Amino acid sequence: MEDLTDVYNELIMEHSMNSYNKKKLENADFSEIGHNPNCGDEITLEIKLDGDIIKDMAFTGHGCAISQASTSIMIDTLKGKTVKQAQEIVKIFIEMIKRETKDESELEKLEDAIAFKNVSNMPARVKCALLAWHTIEDMLKGNDNKNGK
Repeated sequence: MEDLTDVYNELIMEHSMNSYNKKKLENADFSEIGHNPNCGDEITLEIKLDGDIIKDMAFTGHGCAISQASTSIMIDTLKGKTVKQAQEIVKIFIEMIKRETKDESELEKLEDAIAFKNVSNMPARVKCALLAWHTIEDMLKGNDNKNGK
């Protein structure tokens, strides 16, 4: 029987090598560039909203397997959620990576993104895993400000 770490590693590799979320989004409502100057990873996140629902997301750019897979899995996790739900999930993910939460019921909301739990043990990889999550966090905050919330 495979242990969970192997399953998570396969998921990360699969998303880093052939992500169907890596594409240009037609008629995106918002676009935000995320850049990690330490390693040169750079992504452009695009999002399409339908009212308060994240209707579609995609990304382009380049970087290591962790940053690319984290971005792709984040998109799978947040698509179809409301902006408020997305903000909550982003907060939980960041807290998990920074080891600020171990609450299992909270972590379940991360769905496949929980695969990155062990990244918190690899300080050099933390920024890679968080790149997309910080980028979407800024994007959603900016959207709140535009709507006067």
